[in-house]
Amino acid sequence: MISKTTNLKTLLLSAAMALSCAAFSVAQTVPSPEDVYGFRVGADYKLADYSQIEDYLSQLDAASNRVKKIEIGETVLGRKMYLLFISTEENLAQLDKWKDISTKLARVQVDDEEAVKLSQEGKAIVWVDGGMHSTELAHGQMTSELAYTLATSETAEMQKIRENVITLLMPVMNPDGLDIVVDWYRKNQGTAYETSRPPILYHYYMGHDNNRDWFMNIMPETYNVTKILYNEWYPQIVYNHHQSSPSWTKISLPPYADPVNPRIHPAITAGVSEVGSAMTKRFSLENMPGAIADNFYTMFWNGGGRTVPYYHNMIGILTETGHTTPTPRFYDPEKLPKTVAGGTPTDGTDIMYPDPWKGGESHFRDAVDYMLTATWATLDLAADRKSNYLHNIYKMGKSSVEKGKTEGLFAYIISKKQWDSFEAVNLVNVLLRGGIEIEKATRDFTVNGKEYEEGSYIIYTAQAFRPYLMDLMEKQNYPTRFQYPGGPPDTPYDLAGWTLPMQMGIDVDKISESFSAPTEKVTDLVNYYEGDVNRNGAFGYALSVNTNASVVATNKVLKAGGTAYKSMTEFKAGKQTFPAGSYIVSGEKEMMESLADEYGLEFTGLSAKPEVQLKKIHLPKVGLYKSWVANMDEGWTRFVMDEYEFDMDTLHDADIKTKDLSQYDAIIIPSQRPSSILHGHSNLSMPEKFTGGIGLKGSVALSDYVEEGGTLIAFDAASNFVIEQFGLPLRDAVAGTDSKDFFIPGSLIKAGVDTSHPLAFGMKDTVAVSFNRSRAFTINKQSKKGEGGVEDIKDAPAPDVEVIATYAAKDLLMSGWAMGEDKYIAKKPAMVKAKYGKGSAILFAFRPQFRAQPRGTYKLIFNAIYEGASE
Repeated sequence: MISKTTNLKTLLLSAAMALSCAAFSVAQTVPSPEDVYGFRVGADYKLADYSQIEDYLSQLDAASNRVKKIEIGETVLGRKMYLLFISTEENLAQLDKWKDISTKLARVQVDDEEAVKLSQEGKAIVWVDGGMHSTELAHGQMTSELAYTLATSETAEMQKIRENVITLLMPVMNPDGLDIVVDWYRKNQGTAYETSRPPILYHYYMGHDNNRDWFMNIMPETYNVTKILYNEWYPQIVYNHHQSSPSWTKISLPPYADPVNPRIHPAITAGVSEVGSAMTKRFSLENMPGAIADNFYTMFWNGGGRTVPYYHNMIGILTETGHTTPTPRFYDPEKLPKTVAGGTPTDGTDIMYPDPWKGGESHFRDAVDYMLTATWATLDLAADRKSNYLHNIYKMGKSSVEKGKTEGLFAYIISKKQWDSFEAVNLVNVLLRGGIEIEKATRDFTVNGKEYEEGSYIIYTAQAFRPYLMDLMEKQNYPTRFQYPGGPPDTPYDLAGWTLPMQMGIDVDKISESFSAPTEKVTDLVNYYEGDVNRNGAFGYALSVNTNASVVATNKVLKAGGTAYKSMTEFKAGKQTFPAGSYIVSGEKEMMESLADEYGLEFTGLSAKPEVQLKKIHLPKVGLYKSWVANMDEGWTRFVMDEYEFDMDTLHDADIKTKDLSQYDAIIIPSQRPSSILHGHSNLSMPEKFTGGIGLKGSVALSDYVEEGGTLIAFDAASNFVIEQFGLPLRDAVAGTDSKDFFIPGSLIKAGVDTSHPLAFGMKDTVAVSFNRSRAFTINKQSKKGEGGVEDIKDAPAPDVEVIATYAAKDLLMSGWAMGEDKYIAKKPAMVKAKYGKGSAILFAFRPQFRAQPRGTYKLIFNAIYEGASE
């Protein structure tokens, strides 16, 4: 007779075997990356391109009921971007439920009692991405294996993660760049340049700055992701994979370095460190040395993929993992340095580097393994504490709402009446893209005695993402920090100041007292204010120079075969006064009506030519210098030229030397070190085709171009190149200064503008300029000193240099951090026009188009270009 115990054992064994067979069946039917790619992820010398990754993702999605793939948009160059949801089959069947719970908690749409209930019921939402920075090759490859393992592994840990977490996996953040870098590696494999980087930007416009666009959301790749993060799914953890770690380490992880932005909820700072601690512990237990923390990356700057989440009450994680290339390398253990990462000892005595890596062979697969291990640590923590993370994001959001009601400002009002209403609407959309809640006035209203028109925007600060709102709208006060007492300043991570109304030239009213107004909630990105075409336009239609939109409209009219003028003085049309520099365009009225609708422009008809001086302009043909030293400032300049419909050619070094440059109304040299412009890459670092720079021949060609009447425009560092090569009567006023005496590491600086000058038409008289370790000019003066005395001689001719913009005399710092500004740049020229032969060099001491953010200084570029296109 068989006992009940034996029966039970048999049943249990059968069940275990069934589960084992089921797991084996899943593994057999779901393809691994190696099945599709033909090599293991991370194999030496092997890379999958985006078409291979797309193929694998499609096969994984089709084969596994634990994976759901969706398309979230396209890249600049038209490649599709995908997001994977990975969890249990049951959880994926209820995605709308989990998204709704996450939304209600993050947005504080429930009360405390309901929040506790939903936190217990919901699933942790964790975002993981790879492939943002394309020359950091491992993470864009690793995500395929991550998806496969998470979907198929039957370990207790993976089952727990699938049950408690909805993983949002972004396999490749920059598909265009992935293919650029993979193609470059394959072409150069086996050569001296196998591990070199491509000589072009790996994002069409931004290059490495694709991790600097996270509050402007200018590029489609950024906004495609932002919609998911801050407007749909609201993950509690956002994990960006990057490379590489400091030399002789394996991975850099949280906790991060000081300072932390005080607008971030302190629980976020603790949460970031908690995730870092879980990673460090896992590496130690799995015998994976080389994890270092407290290294360079701070929690102050707002604008990166892992930093913007902080201001949305989300835990943002960045890891930097070593070994970016599939080519192996060897670290001689005998040469292990005593310290790494600027002074951290390698003997295991530092709390932030307790398990040092001692060297030896290093392979691409190592990077994949470290990234996977860090991700498992993060997901495991989220699975164990999912209710805690869900409730915490609610509590932080609720705290923000309460602060908005009781502390500081009650609301911001962006009035319909603006110097440039086009950019005011752009500001509103920047905030909306980032998840800020905004109301629009449905009728006129009054606050504190000031009348506001219907259509004005109200942003109440009592909202869950208040830290994000306040950080973008208010000035930054970056703390003064030094590397050591009496030493140089401690360089901020990226920028120190970025206040958007200042950069964009928008007037925003700050209201402290509570008020009520007739409004409706804005539920989508807003259109520009209603435009109009009025009066008889027999001669043409006038457009105010004050708005940037007039430039794109003028260029579109010219492209369509119309005509255009710029006025040299102000004039009246009916009851409206148009400032000097305004545009008069003529063409089909239907086109004017279309442009008025598209950009919210008012076209005022002119029945006859105004009795003021007009300069006829044609569609400018712009030459944009593009070095083979990939330059993000070139990419951003090219973006602005494309956005505003300028006719533009890219000019490489050979083009500068050999082309007929006289065909260009203006040539722009973006910010780049003079030595890099002149010499470019050496043949030690790059294939011959991409070596060298402009050289002497190119410098002479540019000189001849300007002497014969051309307009050369140079931004920031490139202005030094022009000064040196042309022998202009100028010098860089801050060249050679010690950073202990003068230091402005990415801040907004006040400048005054001579608005009577044609190059400054349409500008406000005071603007914020983006100063990123930039410069100031000094105009050379005749010296009458000799042998210690002053000589009584005649004055030499004054340098033919016109000053268009000047740094302010006092209170220069508007937002960020500055040291020595009063001594070194106050009252010094920030933009000049230097006569050179029949033409001129227009030099900017700063970058007026930096990352396409400082819209308030765009017109200085546009006016300079149109001056070259004047007939």
